[in-house]
Amino acid sequence: MVTTTKQRTYLPADLSIAVWADIAPYFEELESRDIGDSAALEHWLHDLSEVEAVVSEEGAWRYIRMTLDTRDAEMGASYQSFVSDVLPNVEQWTDKLQRRLMSLPQVSELNGEGYPVLLRGIHEQLRIYREANVGIQAELRTMAQEYSGIIGAMKVTWKGEEITLPKASAILESPDRSEREAVHRLINDRRGQDRDKLDELFQGMVAKRQVIARNAGFADFRDYMYSALGRFDHTPADAAAFHESVERDVVPVVDRLYRERKASLAVEALRPWDLAVDPSGKPPLRPFKDSDQLVDLTKKVFDKLDPWFAECIATMQQLGRLDLASREGKAPGGYNYPLYESGSPFIFMNAVGTTDDVITMVHEGGHAIHSFLTHPLALTGFKSFPSEVAELASMSMELLTMDHWHLIYPDPEDLRRAKRDQLERVLTILPWVATIDAFQHALYTHPEWSIAERSAQWVAVHERFSGTEVDWTGLDRDRSQLWQKQLHLFEVPFYYIEYAIAQLGAIGVWRNYKRDQQEAVKRYKAALALGYTKPLPEIYAAAGIRFDLSSAYVRELITFVNAELDAL
Repeated sequence: MVTTTKQRTYLPADLSIAVWADIAPYFEELESRDIGDSAALEHWLHDLSEVEAVVSEEGAWRYIRMTLDTRDAEMGASYQSFVSDVLPNVEQWTDKLQRRLMSLPQVSELNGEGYPVLLRGIHEQLRIYREANVGIQAELRTMAQEYSGIIGAMKVTWKGEEITLPKASAILESPDRSEREAVHRLINDRRGQDRDKLDELFQGMVAKRQVIARNAGFADFRDYMYSALGRFDHTPADAAAFHESVERDVVPVVDRLYRERKASLAVEALRPWDLAVDPSGKPPLRPFKDSDQLVDLTKKVFDKLDPWFAECIATMQQLGRLDLASREGKAPGGYNYPLYESGSPFIFMNAVGTTDDVITMVHEGGHAIHSFLTHPLALTGFKSFPSEVAELASMSMELLTMDHWHLIYPDPEDLRRAKRDQLERVLTILPWVATIDAFQHALYTHPEWSIAERSAQWVAVHERFSGTEVDWTGLDRDRSQLWQKQLHLFEVPFYYIEYAIAQLGAIGVWRNYKRDQQEAVKRYKAALALGYTKPLPEIYAAAGIRFDLSSAYVRELITFVNAELDAL
């Protein structure tokens, strides 16, 4: 197998964390320990890193088990106990230990690779930390858990069978337009049943987030989150420039794709339920039958890129770190959860046999490769990389694997359809990211907005980036509640523009791959192996690409993708 659990050198090998009291003595010892020189300080940091890894993995497993079945009251209570008892204490003691670290004279001698970036981040976290926010953040995690429960419970009845929304969404690929419209309306009717509940939940979350920002000395939650997320290399002004670039350079290209789709489907108006179906009118691609086949196909494709990538997935399979099939009660979405002590991460998703599921698997597989590559790094803090790097790993993998998709789609026409669908996805995700990001910038700089005002703002932002070709006539309710399906808004606020930054980076990695496959993969691995030991521009440079949100660079990359689309 690729990796093994790191042997503990500070904590007892048999220590498990049931309650805060189980781990508290080790935080207390770290606070009181004498640190006489730089060697003692480095030893102290390694011990702290071990504690961080063990605590993180405990929280990870409780979250994973809770999402595997949101109906399991015991697992829900276990996770709730962690976020209400263990985590707030960990956050308070982490603050104490970080303040001690930064006050030590020996900290100036920590000049090895990774320390400047790590210490920069710690300094910023200390600057914004407020004890008064610990309890509020715990409440927000509970509210995010409530969101998952509400979404996870959503089902519709289709042809006499109750099915989950992910399974219902797969029917939007049906060549039968009446079926697509019917299931679209069913899904939105079901979402509409919980609309008010989710509106009220989110209204409460916005209010609590504003209190957190004010407590930390910020005017609003947007500015607080730019600091909390450690965004040292881009600003709200860069985000606004990106929004303008997408509106000017990307939306017209997407409109062109939609006009072509409308013509191929031979419809008078392109409706929201016409966007997932193959425009050729052929049945939707169903590239695998079950999750075992999906894993096997992923290993075959990864092996063509780098045999070690396939070994990583095989290791996860052997360790039971893959739960891929959609089922009732399972939380929505998909994720790769790093497990810092044992090394092998966990992939969670809701696969139902679609091409989307293939993309999700290689995407999360990219995250998993990143986890494996960074496992050898000395400190847990070096592995806490920002999303701009994390999503570069996953989105690049989507594109890097494309040259080997014939292993998934042996029929040449199916392969062409799958590749074209992926490249259209690369383009269409940018306006959606701009929509979600611009919406967050607006609502968190106007926390006083009512539910109705926030809904109106969503519609305005959606209209700005959705182009002119999709007809929403008579679907005002559906459009106005569309944002509620985006779990990031509830669970990880402001974590979204990273997808666009990383998508642009991934296009650059893929363009390099087209020129020199071996060199591109080599640089991709080298960049990911850095974890967060270098600033973002240097990590992107290690991958052979630029960290750049400028209009000129966006246009250059979009032109390249367009050319690849035309070649299909």
